[in-house]
Amino acid sequence: MITETHQLTVSGIKVEVVRKDIKNLHLGVYPPHGRVRVAAPLVVSDEAVRLAVIDKLGWIKRQRAKFARQPRQSQREMVNGESHYFQGRRYRLRVHEHDAPARVAVRGITSLDLFVRPGTSPEQREAALLSWHREQLKALIPSLLERWQPILGVQVADWGIKKMKTKWGSCNPAARRVWLNLELAKKSPQCLEYILVHEMVHLLERHHNDHFAELMNKFMPQWRLYREELNRSALGHEEWGY
Repeated sequence: MITETHQLTVSGIKVEVVRKDIKNLHLGVYPPHGRVRVAAPLVVSDEAVRLAVIDKLGWIKRQRAKFARQPRQSQREMVNGESHYFQGRRYRLRVHEHDAPARVAVRGITSLDLFVRPGTSPEQREAALLSWHREQLKALIPSLLERWQPILGVQVADWGIKKMKTKWGSCNPAARRVWLNLELAKKSPQCLEYILVHEMVHLLERHHNDHFAELMNKFMPQWRLYREELNRSALGHEEWGY
């Protein structure tokens, strides 16, 4: 349970400090802009947090530089020839006008066909594409749950997909509910599987601590490779990360 959240400035870097009922201090740097966050035990002082951040300044700066180099898409205009991603592949959008409900079709390995009514606005076109992304993502989850629930020894009571601005996924251990970011439809299947497993492991360990990392190492030894792939992939124009 979070009891306190505040900010420190260390060597010109703003640090979000969250105090929790945990045993160890954990420092993270998050895309897209290198936000620095420290989860600290209740008994750890601000001075101890400051010293921990100073000790990791070199690593923090390298992580922030990496995120600064990460490719980003501009606001999509939903026009012919525009780049769009699906399951980790880049496609060229082809917009077709027809007098029927909107639909999307993948053509080969290069084109994504969007069929819309004449006069459809860019916002309506984007909504139609996102709706298709949602349906594709929803179709992938059940088989992944069927595979991983017996491996992890957990049961997910409920799951859903939504647009999220701060995380790739989230988990409510008490309700055994998992949420996944709609943007995962654009990432590779391996990245989707990694995020789902990550959230399911929270049913065994609530916090991002050493025990959590041990469980991830046990069940998905290559999880850091998938995390790196996710963090290297092109970000949308929205500002969210993991």
